[in-house]
Amino acid sequence: MIDNLVLGFESALTPENLLWCFIGVVLGTVIGILPGLGSATGVAILIPVTLTLSPLTALIMLAGIYHGAQFGATITAILIATPGEASSVISTLDGYQMARRGRAGPALAISALGAFVAAMVSLVVLVAVAPFFAEVALEFGPPEMLAIMVLGLATIVVFSGRNLLLGCAMGLFGILVGCVGVDTGSGVARYTFGEVDLYGGVPFVEVMIGLFAIGELLHQLRQGSAEPIRARFRDLLLTREDLRRAAAPTARGTVVGFLLGCLPGAGTTLASFMAYGAEKRFSKNRRQLGKGAIEGVVAPDAATNAASNANFIPTLVLGVPGGATTAVLLGAFLVYGIQPGPQLFDTQPALVWGLLVSFFIGNVLLLALNLPLAPVFAQLLRLRYEILYPLIIVTSLIGAYTVKNSLFSVFVTLVFGLVGYAMKRLSLPVAPLVLGLVIGPLFEKSLTQSSALAGDAGVASLILGSTTAIVVLLAAVLLVAGPVLGRAIRGRTAGARDDDATGGAEAAVPTAPRTTANDEGSATDRAEPGDSDSR
Repeated sequence: MIDNLVLGFESALTPENLLWCFIGVVLGTVIGILPGLGSATGVAILIPVTLTLSPLTALIMLAGIYHGAQFGATITAILIATPGEASSVISTLDGYQMARRGRAGPALAISALGAFVAAMVSLVVLVAVAPFFAEVALEFGPPEMLAIMVLGLATIVVFSGRNLLLGCAMGLFGILVGCVGVDTGSGVARYTFGEVDLYGGVPFVEVMIGLFAIGELLHQLRQGSAEPIRARFRDLLLTREDLRRAAAPTARGTVVGFLLGCLPGAGTTLASFMAYGAEKRFSKNRRQLGKGAIEGVVAPDAATNAASNANFIPTLVLGVPGGATTAVLLGAFLVYGIQPGPQLFDTQPALVWGLLVSFFIGNVLLLALNLPLAPVFAQLLRLRYEILYPLIIVTSLIGAYTVKNSLFSVFVTLVFGLVGYAMKRLSLPVAPLVLGLVIGPLFEKSLTQSSALAGDAGVASLILGSTTAIVVLLAAVLLVAGPVLGRAIRGRTAGARDDDATGGAEAAVPTAPRTTANDEGSATDRAEPGDSDSR
């Protein structure tokens, strides 16, 4: 492996490759900031520009765009509640609340730092065990992916807060919205009402822009014009307490993101949601999540970056895309005459290891660029809202339009903007709706494939024949039943302690002497001081 890394550094550390890597991460950051564009679209648009470059240089630039877009999308998610990527949606929940409290700088800085740490750790693991993880990922067929989707849906319980029924209802609403389009099993259009633009389903990015950006904007307008955030410069810097609180969530997010990123087609969005769900379950400050907790920012961003690196395991080793952007990159490989697969590491080691080493270089460049600029980005919130709000509206609607160059996308954004506003007015949880919208189509796809494989035997028999699927489903059951069992156990323990305390108190109180008629005077005399004290 050492020889391969040396070869990779020799291939990547050329002036031309370093220049194009820098250009890629800068372009990726800008692309991520623009709502609706996204890394997949950015990579697809810029593939023709790279045709004059060598294959390694072109892939290094495109990979830089991929990684840069991840952080750029977080910038707008934190500052103006407008996620530029689907994976940055969950960062909006706590990141925007931190920004509203004058802590936009720490939110952006810890996001960049956590993403960098996760990227470095995941890249080391990627380089060390890519073939092994590829073999494990190859074992994940439709029944295993179906179990993973069930586990994902079970996290709706985590996102529901105290009102489980309401959270489940919003999750079902998200699944229902995700059902719009052509049925994957029969090919029949459903819930489209004859609208051709809905055949591909309700567009996810436009829905997110509407729910978060437009919905939050309408909510703020109803509350009246607020004064801009006037945070002092030292309030925009990370503290030692911030770093302490971010350490464990970064580690958890890295593990969750890498494991899910190894699965073909899992992408980064599911990883960010699962990492946030893990914080809801295991974080010491889980009660603060959703109110501006730093754990709610760093864990999803760490998971996103770890998953984006792990997505290259199935892409390079199996020739199967790990997510939407790696699917586009897979097409770029084919354009350059490169066939990803098990033999790629042997046939073109300089290209593969040079590309992997460029991931290290790209993430170092991103940290060097964006960590010092976090307080600068945060200054955007110093603008008066009379200026900032029109900018948000224009940016959101232009971003929605550029997704498909269609006014229908703008219409969807406005409709779900009203939905987001109504949900805020009614205090309905948004996260379960988004989770249902993300996982619903993936669940249906896995269920359809599993049904086709099982035939007359049924899906249950297929799942029972897979140890991995059974383990994952047991984890889903524990995720749902765990809080209920925990409350029951704590209730019994508290009741037992109360009983012991009551019994002990009763034993400690001396029994009053039995009085007779002859003792009434003395008994009264003994009672009078107590009565006097009480009075």
